[in-house]
Amino acid sequence: MATRIDRRFEDLARQNRAALVTFVMAGDPDLSTCLDILKALPKAGADVIELGMPFTDPMADGPAIQAAGLRALAAGTTLAKTLALAAAFREADSTTPLVLMGYYNPIYVYGVEAFLRDAKAAGVDGLIIVDLPPEEDIELCLPALAAGFNFIRLATPTTDDARLPAVLAHTSGFVYYVSITGITGAAAPDNAKVAAAVRRIKAHTALPVAVGFGVKNAASAAAIAAHADGVVVGSAIVEALRASLDRDGKATGKSVEAVADLVAEIAKGMRPSASLG
Repeated sequence: MATRIDRRFEDLARQNRAALVTFVMAGDPDLSTCLDILKALPKAGADVIELGMPFTDPMADGPAIQAAGLRALAAGTTLAKTLALAAAFREADSTTPLVLMGYYNPIYVYGVEAFLRDAKAAGVDGLIIVDLPPEEDIELCLPALAAGFNFIRLATPTTDDARLPAVLAHTSGFVYYVSITGITGAAAPDNAKVAAAVRRIKAHTALPVAVGFGVKNAASAAAIAAHADGVVVGSAIVEALRASLDRDGKATGKSVEAVADLVAEIAKGMRPSASLG
């Protein structure tokens, strides 16, 4: 059965444009503001939303997203509240795909069966769990697929042709290609290398390939969109939000607008007819 993620990428393929996949941290800087941001994203041009699950030891994340997670935890965000946030978003939006992204530890503590049940009830469509390799698929991936979720796997510049089939074996929805070797937001991707990597992955799978890590603005997003089925923007969005906060890290009247404006600018730049002149 096709999921919201499947349908969204199929629709965008017919439009001949790449998906804009936006990441925000659940509960950053607080749950109410985060919900307002989530509601603003589709209107600004986001095609898929990744909602980060705050965790105390986010090993793949750079300073911007680490700081966002700490703000969210300080605001009292838990996995249960993250799921409630997803449910509140879904009440007002029945079409935008919503993906939870994070680490396995909070899910393990919550309980896999309970987590999948509650995430499904909240209207979550997919999962990206960055620290569960294919060898651990029995832990969460296979139960998630059986429950109707897309399980989205990361491929990296170090994922060679021998490793790629294992990475892709139970991947669904789309493949998330990490464009740099390192943490989120740490460097700019090399477009020629990204294009070659996307071609190589597509030789192994019919799934859409979305590229993330290091995409900072409309120009870099447009360059990636020329080669990929989707562009993931995370650290730049999180940093735009941080810059809007007051000295105590609290939301201001400009916080939602700051995120929406950046997403709208990137979305406009990614349209095939857009001119970045």
